[in-house]
Amino acid sequence: MKNGFVKIACCTPEIRVADCEFNKTKIIGQLDSSVNDGAKIIVFPELCVTGATCGDLFMRETLIKGSEKALVEICEKTINSDAVVIVGAPLLADDGKLYNCAVVIQNGEFICAVPKTNLSLRNLRVFSAFDGEQLWAFIGEIPVEMEQAVITCENMTELSLGIVISDDEYCADSMSESLAISGADVIVNISAIPEVVGMANKRREYLKVMSEKLCCGYVLACAGDGESTTDCVFAGHNIICENGKILAESKPFENGILISEIDVKKLSYERRRRGFETEQLIEGNYCFSLNEEKTALTRKIPKYPFIPCCEKERSDRCETILTMQAKGLAKRFEHTYSKTLVIGISGGLDSTLALLVCAKAVDMLKRPRTDVVAVTMPCFGTTKRTRSNAEILCNELGVTFREVNISNSVLQHFEDIGHDKNDHSVTFENSQARERTQVLMDIANQVNGLVVGTGDLSELALGWATYNGDHMSMYGVNASIPKTLIRYVVRHYAENCGVEEVKKVLLDIVDTPVSPELLPTDDNGEMTQKTEDLVGPYELHDFFIYYFVRWGFEPCKLFDVACYAFEGEYDKRTILFWLKTFVRRFVNQQFKRSCLPDGAKIGAVSLSPRGDFSMPSDACANLWLNQIDEICKNENITL
Repeated sequence: MKNGFVKIACCTPEIRVADCEFNKTKIIGQLDSSVNDGAKIIVFPELCVTGATCGDLFMRETLIKGSEKALVEICEKTINSDAVVIVGAPLLADDGKLYNCAVVIQNGEFICAVPKTNLSLRNLRVFSAFDGEQLWAFIGEIPVEMEQAVITCENMTELSLGIVISDDEYCADSMSESLAISGADVIVNISAIPEVVGMANKRREYLKVMSEKLCCGYVLACAGDGESTTDCVFAGHNIICENGKILAESKPFENGILISEIDVKKLSYERRRRGFETEQLIEGNYCFSLNEEKTALTRKIPKYPFIPCCEKERSDRCETILTMQAKGLAKRFEHTYSKTLVIGISGGLDSTLALLVCAKAVDMLKRPRTDVVAVTMPCFGTTKRTRSNAEILCNELGVTFREVNISNSVLQHFEDIGHDKNDHSVTFENSQARERTQVLMDIANQVNGLVVGTGDLSELALGWATYNGDHMSMYGVNASIPKTLIRYVVRHYAENCGVEEVKKVLLDIVDTPVSPELLPTDDNGEMTQKTEDLVGPYELHDFFIYYFVRWGFEPCKLFDVACYAFEGEYDKRTILFWLKTFVRRFVNQQFKRSCLPDGAKIGAVSLSPRGDFSMPSDACANLWLNQIDEICKNENITL
C-alpha cells in the first residue's frame, strides 16, 4: 500500500436461499481468509446475506431480522482489522420501505449503507428505489446512514471508493460515471444478475471499457452457486480491472475468492496526465483509514511491458508497427519531394528495422526499391559478421547498396585535431559517429535524398547517441520503439517475409549482440564493445522507461516492481545499480532529446519534445537519485 497497491478480494460464498445463519458463516470464512491474505478491500455479492432470489420472502420480518442479526455478527468479526468489507443485504429504512443495499463495514463499525437506485422488474416487486434523500436504518440496534456516497481513505488520498449495485451500472445514466466524476478512484459493483449465454464476454469487455474511460479501478463481485435455480442460474463471475486491463478474473460457475492489487497511485497519475476533472455530483462522503504497510503483490507485472504475451497479439502489433512506421516515412518522403531515402546500414538491429521500413515505404508509394540508398561505413570496429549481414540484406531487398570506408577520413580528422589514434576515449568513438552522419548527409545532397534516422526509444532515453552524430537525421522512424520490441519486430518480419535468405540473415542479426562497433576488433576480428556491458541490460532499461515515463513511477516504486518482475533473474544490487544509471542518464541527457528530428509516435511512450515529453535540459536529478541512495541504505547495499 505504501507504493499505491491496494489488495482487493472479490468473494462469492456458497449460500442457501433465506438461510442467513449459514450464509453468515460462509461469508465470515471468506472474510477471514481474505484478511489473512492481506486484502484491504473485501467485496461480497448483492444480497448475499439472504440470497438474491428470496422473492416475496424479502417482505417477511423474519428474514429481515435474520439478515440484521447476521450483519451484526459479520461486523463484530471485523474488529481489530482495517479491511473495508462491502456486503449485500436488505435493509428496512426509517421511511418504512425496504432497500437493496451494500453495507460498508470496518473495524467493528458500520460506515454506511449504499442503497440501490435502479431496480429491475424482479427487484421492484419487493424493494423501493432510492431517490436521493438521506435515510437511516437500524441494523440490530445500531443506526446506519443510507446514502449514495464516495467513501474516502483518510490517509491515502488516491483511494476513494464508489459503490454501485448491479442494475445501477447498466442503465442509461450509469452510476459509476457520477461516482468517478465525484472522485471515486475504485468502483465496486456488487451484483446478482442471472447468467445467460454470451454474458461473460460482454461483462468482461464492458468493465475494460468503463475502467479505461473513467481511469479507475473496477471490482465486480457476482452471486454464484446457492442462489435459486427456479428460473435462472448465477455464475459467480468476479473481475478486477484497472484502467482498461483485467488484473484477475474468476472462472464462471466457480465460487471462491479472487484477489489482486489495484495501483491507485498509478490511476491518480493517469487522471492528472489526462486532465480528468472532478466535481461533486454525489453528496455523501464517508471516511475510513488503512494501516500503512507494503502490499505483497500477486498481480502480474510484465517484464517486457512493450511486448504482448499473446503470440497472435504480438504478431498483430509487429505488423501494425511496421505499417505505421512506413506510413509516416512515406508521407515525409512525398512531402519533401525527395528522390531517395538514404540510410546508414550497419548490420545491427536498429538500422535493420529502419531499412525494412524504408523498403515498405517505397513499396507503398509504388516506387522502386532502388530509391532506397543503403550505405555501410566500415571503420575500426566493424566485424565481418555485421558487414556481411548488411550487404546480404541490402542485396536481397533490392535496395541500392553503397560502401564508404571511413577509416582514412577519421584518421585524417585525428591528425587535424591532434588526437592520438591509440587513445580510445570518447573522442575516438564519437569522431566515427559524426563522420558517418556527415557522409550520409552529403550523399543525401548528391542524390536528393532524405536521411532516415535509426536510433530507438531506449537509446534516446539513455542518451546513448553521439550528439550531432547518429543522434541526427531528417526523419527518425524508430524514435518511439524500444530495443526489446525491435527484436520482435525484426523477427516477425523474418518469419513472415517468405524469402529464406532474408529470413536467415535477419535471424542472425537478431542474435547479434548490440554494439556501436566504435572500438577496434580483437585479433580474431570479433567485436570488443557490447552496449549492454556499458549501459546495462536493455530489458531492465525498457522496463524502467515504461513505468517511469508512462506511469510516473518514482525510483522507490520502480525498484519494488522490478524486484518482483525480475525475481530470480537480477539481484537487488544489480537492479539498483542500473536503476541509478537510468535515472542519472535519463535526466542529464535531455538536451539530446530537446532537438530530436521528427518521427512518428508509434506506441504509448514517446520522448518527443514536441508535446509527448517536456523537461528542461538543465533539470537536476538529485531528488530521484537521493531516493535510490535511501533504498541502498535501507537494503544495506553499496553501489
